[in-house]
Amino acid sequence: MGIFSRLKKSKNKDIILEAAKKSRTSTSDKYKKGMKNSRDSFAKKFLNLATKHRKIDEEYFQELEDLLITSDVGVEYTLNLIPKIKSTVKRKNITDPKKVNEIIFEYLFDKYLNGKKDSTDLKLIDGEINVILVIGVNGVGKTTSIGKLAKRLIDEGKKVSFAAADTFRAGAVAQLQIWADRNNCEITIPNKEGQDPASVVFEAIDKSQKSNPDVLIIDTAGRLQNKENLMNELKKLNKIVEKKLGKPAIESLLVLDATTGQNGVKQAEAFNEVTTLTGIILTKMDSSSKGGIILNIKESFQIPVKFIGLGESIDDFEVFDLEKYLYGLTEDLINEQDK
Repeated sequence: MGIFSRLKKSKNKDIILEAAKKSRTSTSDKYKKGMKNSRDSFAKKFLNLATKHRKIDEEYFQELEDLLITSDVGVEYTLNLIPKIKSTVKRKNITDPKKVNEIIFEYLFDKYLNGKKDSTDLKLIDGEINVILVIGVNGVGKTTSIGKLAKRLIDEGKKVSFAAADTFRAGAVAQLQIWADRNNCEITIPNKEGQDPASVVFEAIDKSQKSNPDVLIIDTAGRLQNKENLMNELKKLNKIVEKKLGKPAIESLLVLDATTGQNGVKQAEAFNEVTTLTGIILTKMDSSSKGGIILNIKESFQIPVKFIGLGESIDDFEVFDLEKYLYGLTEDLINEQDK
């Protein structure tokens, strides 16, 4: 079964399951709606390429290579991919460019589809305080993602607390306070601007040991200008967590803006050097993301995408599901194949 048929079958199955649950909005529909701009800026380029070329020749493959690289798939990944596509096209004697798109996506997502499936579950332990460090540079939607993650955990029956350890960014504490109020979460805030983040975390754990939340989410600063300082700060935070609770943070989640492309990959590389990341929160997929960033992250770091932001609403925050992501990204190509 080809990838497009597989995705279509999965989509139909999801619709049936969601209808049985009487869900107002299925997760598949959220992905479809939230990824419209990504679909327009990524998948439709393949339709345009196939329409432009009447035959499959070197000019076609050169434009395909350029398309993949500019879509944030990555140069090395693309250069390894093109020969495989050429070989399959030749072996199957395919002459129509419109018939190549499914082959392209089969190879594009091969490591995701046929490799070991990444776990998107948070490693939470019942009956204990689970600390989640959330990391990311300014402007990627870090604090908003914390608020949405907290809402999701609360809906699952978890009690959540916040620690405002991003003490240097103007407005960061106030923004997290808004989310704490909205979610009715306990929050520990610094006593003054620029306070040592470690002292905030220390106090937050003291509070948590009395109020006993299931999850303590720590908002950390994301200053990459000096990686040594950042490394020391994150090590200090983890040291306090381990000393107070007898174990390190159970998750370290990096928030990445999907629209930043290669810059997002560089951020992942930099943060992965200073701390052990356990997962990615990919934000702003409802904007004009090029769609290839998850491939680049997978190839470079083997860090799973655990959550995806699909809009501005508090509920537009979903566990990452590869098949729903792919359907949201390639629906136009699938519909074109069915014509």
